[in-house]
Amino acid sequence: MIRKIGTFDSEKILKEINSLNVSYKQHNQFCLQGVEKNSDPLYGARKITEMNHDENDFKKFLFEIPYTNFLLEEFQLVRSRVMNVEKKSCLSYHKDPSDRVHFPLITNDDVFYVIEDKVFRMNEKNVIYLLPSTKKHTIVNASTKDRLHLVGVVPY
Repeated sequence: MIRKIGTFDSEKILKEINSLNVSYKQHNQFCLQGVEKNSDPLYGARKITEMNHDENDFKKFLFEIPYTNFLLEEFQLVRSRVMNVEKKSCLSYHKDPSDRVHFPLITNDDVFYVIEDKVFRMNEKNVIYLLPSTKKHTIVNASTKDRLHLVGVVPY
């Protein structure tokens, strides 16, 4: 169900993300792409129902991070976010309106995804994954370390 669709340099992305004035350690999610006339990286970082825009409206790059922005553009992604799932936690079982592309930055074997009751892992270093998030899914971080991904929305 989860497909490998390419490779990338996770260290380059981590270096760019760690240079920003917003931190995934402070905010578990923040956007790298926003909407016109709004430069707040926290707008659009949570639930779709909390936004006054469609996901496809999040196209404007919010930061000067050349390598990361190149990848987002290359895969034509929108509403891209840095998403941290804290140790010993999980997300609700849910569906998204479109698929997601994941760039795992920090992960381990004790982090897994449940998609329609089947377990998958995205733990190969520097591999880009396409997650069919229109199907019912969740992430479980059953480890003692946080998990960090860059996640981009495939436009619908």
